[in-house]
Amino acid sequence: MKTVSSLLDGHWYARYKRISKLNIRSSIYDVTNRCNLRCKGCFFFSSGEHEAAREEMDLTRWEAFVDKETARGVNLAILIGGEPTLCMDRIEAFYKRLPTFCATNGIIKVPRDRFPDMMLGISLWGDEADEKVLRGKDAFSISSKNYAGDPHTYYLYTITPKQLGKTERIIKKIRDAGLKVHMQLLSNDEGVDGFHWQAEELAQIRYEMDEVLDRYPDTVISSKYYHEIITTGKMLGRPFGWMECPSVTDPLDTRDPKPRRLTNFIRWASDLNTMHRCCTSETRDCSTCKDGAAHMSWVMVNKRAHMQTTRDLQNWIEIYEMFAKLYQFIPW
Repeated sequence: MKTVSSLLDGHWYARYKRISKLNIRSSIYDVTNRCNLRCKGCFFFSSGEHEAAREEMDLTRWEAFVDKETARGVNLAILIGGEPTLCMDRIEAFYKRLPTFCATNGIIKVPRDRFPDMMLGISLWGDEADEKVLRGKDAFSISSKNYAGDPHTYYLYTITPKQLGKTERIIKKIRDAGLKVHMQLLSNDEGVDGFHWQAEELAQIRYEMDEVLDRYPDTVISSKYYHEIITTGKMLGRPFGWMECPSVTDPLDTRDPKPRRLTNFIRWASDLNTMHRCCTSETRDCSTCKDGAAHMSWVMVNKRAHMQTTRDLQNWIEIYEMFAKLYQFIPW
């Protein structure tokens, strides 16, 4: 029988032992239904989820809710929205109680005297031209000034088909701002013309992602196995889709048989009562979903499937390490 120790040498086994102790238990929280941008392709607004629940305004109820989530075993709160930084008190309710990650567009600067080590992921939708089309403004020019050199911040670079041949320039800009970057692909939930992926474009962007990882290893937080999965939509020959996704809200998961999934995962609406279907939205076509975190989680929950060869298990370790770095469970 193949075991972890039989497949790995001493170096890789030490890396495996470091992550095997983490036991990450995450859930996702809509902090608010409001945003200071309206991005074309944002699943929250394109799906109507901003109207799915009335926003809870009582801070004491947020604090009590977070206490219940901690008791439920959550050890990673992933805050989304809307734009979470519109509600600093709600962010603080999480931050004071459990490890917290905040997804933001970076327009509002999080005060580091109040949140000294909270990990921030800043959304970036292509270059200046793409951002103006999809987001209404060049958000990078603002966010990079707010967070230059911040050791607890990285860019979540959502690459669009129009970025082919341009990714290195963006990576350099992020490096020059003294920040890290993680890459995913635009799912184009609103069907914006010119932003649909074609098979040949996915093959090309995979090559570009591999190239920037090789050239900027101190800036890019990624792995080539992740690039393969996010561009092909396949893992070990299995296609990603509804029956494979690990990031479905547990109490709403009626799939039979249930796939390997995140333990006790829930995505909560801002009324602290309503649950959303999954980590993105009920209207998204799972077969075309390119969400980076969902695909990382897909690999992470399928360790046993990656114990066929040494390379497979090393790929699994690299993906788990990447996830752990992005959510500050291990250092860069």
